[in-house]
Amino acid sequence: MNALAEQLNTTLGSMAEMLSPTGRRMYFPYGGILGQGAEAKTCAINATIGMAFEEDGSPLVMDCFAGQTKLDRKAFLYAGSFGLMPLREEWKKMQVKKNPSLRGKKYSLPVVTNALTHGLRIAGELFAGPGDEVVAPNLYWDNYSLIFEDTCGAKLTTFNMFRAGAFDAAAMKRALSAPGTKKILVLNFPNNPTGYTATMEDAKKIVSAVKSVAERGKKIVVVIDDAYFGLVYEKGVHADSMFAEFADLHRNVLAVKLDGTTKEDYVWGLRVGFISFAWKGAKEEQLKALAAKAAGNVRSGISNGSSIGQHMALNAYSDPAYVKQKREKYAVLKKRYRIIRCLLKTHPEWRDQFEPMPFNSGYFMCVKPKGVDAESVRRLLISKYSTGTIVLSGLIRLAFSTTPCDKLPTLFANVAAAIKELQH
Repeated sequence: MNALAEQLNTTLGSMAEMLSPTGRRMYFPYGGILGQGAEAKTCAINATIGMAFEEDGSPLVMDCFAGQTKLDRKAFLYAGSFGLMPLREEWKKMQVKKNPSLRGKKYSLPVVTNALTHGLRIAGELFAGPGDEVVAPNLYWDNYSLIFEDTCGAKLTTFNMFRAGAFDAAAMKRALSAPGTKKILVLNFPNNPTGYTATMEDAKKIVSAVKSVAERGKKIVVVIDDAYFGLVYEKGVHADSMFAEFADLHRNVLAVKLDGTTKEDYVWGLRVGFISFAWKGAKEEQLKALAAKAAGNVRSGISNGSSIGQHMALNAYSDPAYVKQKREKYAVLKKRYRIIRCLLKTHPEWRDQFEPMPFNSGYFMCVKPKGVDAESVRRLLISKYSTGTIVLSGLIRLAFSTTPCDKLPTLFANVAAAIKELQH
């Protein structure tokens, strides 16, 4: 094992037990090219890093690229494996502003990822190796299987997500209590595919269950997938990220927050995400050590994220119109959500064809077809009704995020008609 990795593990102390074999081997190469380049930053002549500059010291960039953006040409330079420091600092401030319950709690400075999927991959490689068990609701984004099982070699175990219209925290607790010294719990609110966010009552039960298992000696890494954070449309829903509760819950609980601009700021192609860490009693040097392992993972995989994307995000957050524009885009989705609620209420006859799954947030909602195969419904919707949907875990996922208001009635009518046709 590299000496730098051993040093980081020593700094982490007992928290190093949470890491997978890959996570224990991971380190950031402070003494390599990057470290040597950093030491030379203030030199009059800096012949270290692999970028090119004009004779006047400005970035050597072709106009056919630079002319496409109003950004300073510095946006074409490397952002570094940790990400742009001003963006990391700004995002942490925004996390606290958006999550008041985070105020006063200690957690790491976010490391920039290539959006949420990359953040999940980093979390998987740091904590979930062969022999480890990842616990998730049975209604989950199918990429979890590809990341945690097929790539990282961990075992993905699911538990029943809903019971009587609420989150089944008891089923989650049973899954966490199964044999094994460590579990990785993945929570995604608003949930993909269901569009469900834990209510305040749900959240209390979830936190209580995790704490109860941790108090019995089980080590739990809680990965909070906040991809759709902020898109909550009902009162009584847990609006803050659950990262706040887990950040200082118990010494046997390590919390990982994954978030980013993708869905929060409606910039799917920008590919700017973040990964943050916290646990009860964490020291600043320990948080920096885990961040260094995350940055080392970035370095070993993609070197660093898009500098242009990071500069665009940073500029947007300083724009006086940012808050107003974000509120306007949120209103578009909330209006569609309200229309769906109205449609389901005014068309009780559809209950013979499908059962809506609990939903209150996000981009999607799901229906469970009655008496017919969901995949058969999906295919019929394409071939006869020119309507595209997604099938996951026997449910039909409907993305109102991409469906205009005037087409929502037709979407649901088509789903009901296709199911009815197959029923007969």
